[in-house]
Amino acid sequence: MVDRKDIITTKIKIPKCMSTQHPDNVHSPFFAENTELGGEDEIQEAYYAFSHLGCDEQMWDCEGKEVDNYVVKKLLTKHEPFFRNKRLGKDVFVTLRVPNPTVEKAEAKILLETLESIPRSFDIAKLFYRDDIPPIFEVILPMTASPKCIERIYRYYHDFVVGKQNKPFKEGDLTIAEWIGEFNPERINVIPLFEEMRDMLDAHNMTRTYLHDKDLKYQRVFLARSDPAMNYGLVSATLLNKIALQRLQKLSEEIGIEIYPIVGVGSAPFRGNLRPQTVEKVAKEYPSTYTFTIQSAFKYDNPPDEVREAIRKLQKRKLSLPQEVDEERCLEIIRKYSEEYQKQIEALAPLINEVAKYVPSRRKRKLHIGLFGYSRSMGGITLPRAITFTAALYSIGLPPEILGLNALNQGDIQFVKEVYVNFEDDLRDSLRYFNPDTGLLPKNLEARVRDLPIDFKANRGHKEITDYVLSSLRENKGGLEEYVLGAANLRNFLG
Repeated sequence: MVDRKDIITTKIKIPKCMSTQHPDNVHSPFFAENTELGGEDEIQEAYYAFSHLGCDEQMWDCEGKEVDNYVVKKLLTKHEPFFRNKRLGKDVFVTLRVPNPTVEKAEAKILLETLESIPRSFDIAKLFYRDDIPPIFEVILPMTASPKCIERIYRYYHDFVVGKQNKPFKEGDLTIAEWIGEFNPERINVIPLFEEMRDMLDAHNMTRTYLHDKDLKYQRVFLARSDPAMNYGLVSATLLNKIALQRLQKLSEEIGIEIYPIVGVGSAPFRGNLRPQTVEKVAKEYPSTYTFTIQSAFKYDNPPDEVREAIRKLQKRKLSLPQEVDEERCLEIIRKYSEEYQKQIEALAPLINEVAKYVPSRRKRKLHIGLFGYSRSMGGITLPRAITFTAALYSIGLPPEILGLNALNQGDIQFVKEVYVNFEDDLRDSLRYFNPDTGLLPKNLEARVRDLPIDFKANRGHKEITDYVLSSLRENKGGLEEYVLGAANLRNFLG
């Protein structure tokens, strides 16, 4: 096994807190021009995350929006004093999340534009810093389902973006590099993001295949937490992450390449329950995770001092080996639990889609559709993305955390409590917003919720709002945006 200390002494800094553009916030940041962040607001957001909050990485989403390929130039010119002191690409990092052409056909060519922008960003930084450290050298590939998907990004950049520089226009003429200058960096790192159950369980094998012919010091691997929760339920999402982390650790030991896991957690318990108040608990839940995502609700729905202190704790925490789990037993739980969860979601889908219309947008973007949008096995139902989905269920007093629990017997629950360290705490945090008068629970699930040995104090104000939302939906009244936002304000996250 590669000693983590050996990697760190190679002067390569691996970020621990990745600020993201996930739109799960209730409040808008003070620098935003309007409630929907986009364009120049997101440049300012990256600077704010670095300079004021202490994040050391900004994920720059190139999916589903007008892509700003000049993020490096704008950061360096608008905030020169800060970036003179904090070197972009060495102290703080911008990591591009690119479209996956295998899945997102309409966005496919945006990938090419984005990869072509990396050498241009290098040139800008070289003029600014007078050195050859690339400001951007990693990209995140969402919905990774094959090692070929990762390989294609890696090869396209090396062979076509950079590789074309050595080609002359015709025999005896200048090469492209002689004409317009060299293309750097020579290579980029591709970070696979695994989101679906099959792919998360096979993440270690896909990573092994991708790495087998590469001389890399390390590899970052991104595991989703929100989409698996939406697709398979809270318990499944947590257990899938535990299995994947365990398998990635074994892979690292076998191949002698250090693997740095990233887990994408949001503020809602359903999406990871990472808030300033819970950072130590979440770090304990995923002890081998090197990087956690700092999403918008974390940044903007909590007092700035608490946010800074929480990020400081995440930066200073010590890592350990992943929790050892009984994979066979976990998979048995996931199978029967997710089956029941998905049945309940199918029944609730029309209501979720109705309430989703009133969930406010927080980013000027249209993100990719999740598993339910593609899946024929789900009866062809289409649901909103995970944040809106979560917000819709909370807005009717039905926290998605409790769905599917009736599939588990007492022995299963006991096993889950042992493996899922914060299971009871996460349920307690979500049950504060449960409205027992929804009338939407199957009877056996209602009994399971009553029997949970968890003391929780219901939020009275939240119940009153969800009572109104439910009655308005029954009477076909509209105009619920204000109430959906009011309930979210009490929770300190949108969804």
